[in-house]
Amino acid sequence: MAKVKTAFFCQNCGTSFSKWQGQCHACKEWNTIVEEVIQKEEKVTWKNESKTTSKTAKPLLIKEIDSSQEIRLNTTDGELNRVLGGGLVPGSLTLLGGEPGIGKSTLLLQISLKLPYKTLYVSGEESQKQIKMRAERIVPNSDNCYILTETKTQNIFRQIAEMQPEIVIIDSIQTLHTDYIESTAGSISQIRECTAELIKFAKESNVPVILIGHITKDGTIAGPKILEHMVDTVLQFEGDRNHVYRILRSLKNRFGSTAELGIYEMLGNGLREVENPSEILISHKDEALSGTAIACTLEGMRPLMIEIQSLVSSAVYGTPQRSTTGYNAKRLNMILAVLEKRAGFRLGTKDVFLNVTGGISVDDTAIDLAVVAAILSSNEDIGIEEGFCFAGEVGLSGEIRPVNRIDQRIQEAEKLGFTTILVSKHNKISLKNTSIKVVLVAKIEDVVSVLFG
Repeated sequence: MAKVKTAFFCQNCGTSFSKWQGQCHACKEWNTIVEEVIQKEEKVTWKNESKTTSKTAKPLLIKEIDSSQEIRLNTTDGELNRVLGGGLVPGSLTLLGGEPGIGKSTLLLQISLKLPYKTLYVSGEESQKQIKMRAERIVPNSDNCYILTETKTQNIFRQIAEMQPEIVIIDSIQTLHTDYIESTAGSISQIRECTAELIKFAKESNVPVILIGHITKDGTIAGPKILEHMVDTVLQFEGDRNHVYRILRSLKNRFGSTAELGIYEMLGNGLREVENPSEILISHKDEALSGTAIACTLEGMRPLMIEIQSLVSSAVYGTPQRSTTGYNAKRLNMILAVLEKRAGFRLGTKDVFLNVTGGISVDDTAIDLAVVAAILSSNEDIGIEEGFCFAGEVGLSGEIRPVNRIDQRIQEAEKLGFTTILVSKHNKISLKNTSIKVVLVAKIEDVVSVLFG
């Protein structure tokens, strides 16, 4: 059995050292030297020798490669399936990141309790009794979920070899450590080596692995950036701990789109899937309030109706404030400049505050028209009629530009009971016999005449 050999390398220039030191004398960078494994023990504790055979990869013509759809494992969670692209791919490695207390462990424990597959839930942060207390709140009993509290990868692989699970969940990658590296758990070298061992296990055994990852104060996943490059899928669990709604996004997905979105509601008995997101993004009010407009946006293949709120008031401290929540601040400045230059509205001396309700962030330019409507409504202090919604992009010359998949947006607005939708005159609409009134506008002046004329 070969002994484990390690060395220290500078991540910036690649210079090797026999021991750790603070500064690399070659490139003069600080804190870039990390420990890496050069040679490790040949024995693999998790591998079932009777079932594995050595295979040598051979090159194939691209037309000879099987292009049939890969088999996916149903997670029994519609929102997670959508974000993953249809379910878990066997042999894949998925990384789930999010703020502390946001519900990462709750989500994966809830899924593992409902899975029809033999699942091993490995926790390095909580005891088995703590997990049992949480599980009783969600699903009292499960015949397929096994709980293991362990942080040493060699012991985890030994248990995997004995029970042969179909899905492995690790909570969390920052708590694991391997005997091959002497540094503490959570260090760059430990995270990289433990992830490499889990990738090798997943690819050779064809068992999907889900990792939970911590994030830094900047919102990025803790550990080296190479961690995100090594895994197949990176999911981000977002939301405010003071609110009950959570959003699951895909930042990287080798097996599907990264534009999909999953929405959950945090309840006392776990996370509830929100199948109709518009129910949480539109507030229910008794009368029309100024500064409020409804936009029809798209997240992946899913249309959403979101509420845009704006407040325009006279600037008290000289320099006007421009504040946004959930919307690009630079784009707001551009729209205000267009309103002043092309439409004649004097907003240069007024504070403008903009908010996308529900705590979500939207990058879709199709909500520009709703932003314009909300700002003008607040500026004139006139409420927009109930039943109006908007889908259009605003250009620098004040024109309303067409947006993609307008038919799907109109159908969603009609389904939710809206009576009128304002869209660009240049959009090609193929829908017929719709109950919703489609108003075509070409410039901002047309929008003003429709809303306040």
